[in-house]
Amino acid sequence: MRVSVIGGSTVTDEEYELAREVGRLLGERGHTVVCGGLGGVMEAASRGASERDGNTIGILPGERRAAANDYVDTAIATGLGNARNPLVVMNGDAAIAIDGGGGTLSEIGFTHVFDRPVAGLGTHQIETLDWIEHVATPEAAVDYTETVSGCSE
Repeated sequence: MRVSVIGGSTVTDEEYELAREVGRLLGERGHTVVCGGLGGVMEAASRGASERDGNTIGILPGERRAAANDYVDTAIATGLGNARNPLVVMNGDAAIAIDGGGGTLSEIGFTHVFDRPVAGLGTHQIETLDWIEHVATPEAAVDYTETVSGCSE
């Protein structure tokens, strides 16, 4: 299964480690991480997956594949800027949102548009965004995406 990991490009050490653990768990369980390919949550999740021999895909906002973080296996340059956000979501079977600002919020919106289940780990908690399953741990986030996608081990 492909899981889109979405979140802030600037994160605290704690948020980085949460995203890295999400990536590790996804890699251990044989899932591919899809992300925006840059820093912060994207780098941490890619790094975690790489540490467990998982596959990573970075869908980049710019025109240069070389701009991807060092842990992206397959870099896809789009030249679309933030308009690439729907592509990040569309290319996952489920999503995990960690932290994040406006860009992450737009990606959460696209999970609804593309009918992708989404687990929220320390991300936006807005009452009307009732399709997000807010969880407390990286393991709970990965478990949720597997369960709702029918892809558990």
